[in-house]
Amino acid sequence: MGTLRAILRHPDDLYPLLKLKYAARNAEKQIPPEPHWGFCYTMLHKVSRSFGLVIQQLDTDLRDAICIFYLVLRALDTVEDDTSIATELKVPILMAFHRHIYDREWHFSCGTKEYRVLMDQFHHVSTAFLELATGYRDAIEDITMRMGAGMAKFICKEVETTDDYDEYCHYVAGLVGLGLSKLFHASGKEDLATDELSNSMGLFLQKTNIIRDYLEDINEIPKSRMFWPRQIWSKYVNKLEDLKSEENSVKAVQCLNDMVTNALVHVEDCLKYMSDLRDPAIFRFCAIPQIMAIGTLALCYNNIEVFRGVVKMRRGLTAKIIDRTKTMSDVYGAFYDFSRMLKFKVDINDPNAGMTNDRLDTILKTCRDSGTLNERKSYIIESGPQYNAAYMVAIFFIILAILQAYFAPKKAV
Repeated sequence: MGTLRAILRHPDDLYPLLKLKYAARNAEKQIPPEPHWGFCYTMLHKVSRSFGLVIQQLDTDLRDAICIFYLVLRALDTVEDDTSIATELKVPILMAFHRHIYDREWHFSCGTKEYRVLMDQFHHVSTAFLELATGYRDAIEDITMRMGAGMAKFICKEVETTDDYDEYCHYVAGLVGLGLSKLFHASGKEDLATDELSNSMGLFLQKTNIIRDYLEDINEIPKSRMFWPRQIWSKYVNKLEDLKSEENSVKAVQCLNDMVTNALVHVEDCLKYMSDLRDPAIFRFCAIPQIMAIGTLALCYNNIEVFRGVVKMRRGLTAKIIDRTKTMSDVYGAFYDFSRMLKFKVDINDPNAGMTNDRLDTILKTCRDSGTLNERKSYIIESGPQYNAAYMVAIFFIILAILQAYFAPKKAV
């Protein structure tokens, strides 16, 4: 019923949601027949359905390389995230992971749910990796080696300063940006982007996730692993976990806003990186997550719910972003609208209001200076008419019945 209520409030979400559902079913039907490739694409859809959808539009060779790159780094991340693994065992695995991907027999049981399956059957990923072209393999090995070393460093090191924060995010996400740029270049479809721009693409996504996932990470069992820098949170509370206490609500929101403001510094680089892309499929692959990130920050900013539960975009808006992001004009429009939403929430009494507004004004100016804002209709800031509720309910159930009939398993004759 939650989805139905959301559609009644946002009726324009219905068509993109249906298209997204169809695309998801279609992607599942395109799983390769080879056992190792079948495992890799099945796992990709399980660990990240949205990523699995976006990747489908890429050409086969680049799609395969990015699928393996993603799964290798997911496996590496699973080792890092498993707080039940002793440090003396975890660090050598992280440091040697770039060699394990060449070993068809290697696996290591850790993680939970689908991540444990990935780790237990990692030999499928290694087998697929060894079938990639040399340029792709070299890029994946290099980034895996550098990321594993960086993760190992921060197993024994706390994130104290904002420089530490940037360094950690570089190792776990900025390197992903560098790796993707290398893969795009190896495919012959793009020029090699600078490390600075590539790094910012990863840092913007990672910092958004760190902000959004505060409560999940602080409550992790058997022990939490947090990456909010002490240099920021210590201005507001004595201990990081104090942010979730109701008596600290005002300070918690101020700290949250400080973190969001820190993340906004990367937006200019991200817009420049995306504006330089030439291949339409690669562009969409890069642009959709970035729009999701600025949208998530707009939702999180000044929102105490970050410390109480889950804050995320409604599914219909996610579907619209996936459906309607096709050109750089769409990116400028989305960043402009989400930045306006965020700016509207800035409280002049917030300690960082001046800096937040300055960074938002810079983003808004860049979007306006693109000269494309008048060419599109906003789907983020809605002002259109709302449809009759009874009509929308009827349409919803008619389309649902059609979908159920279409996707129902066929009976054997």
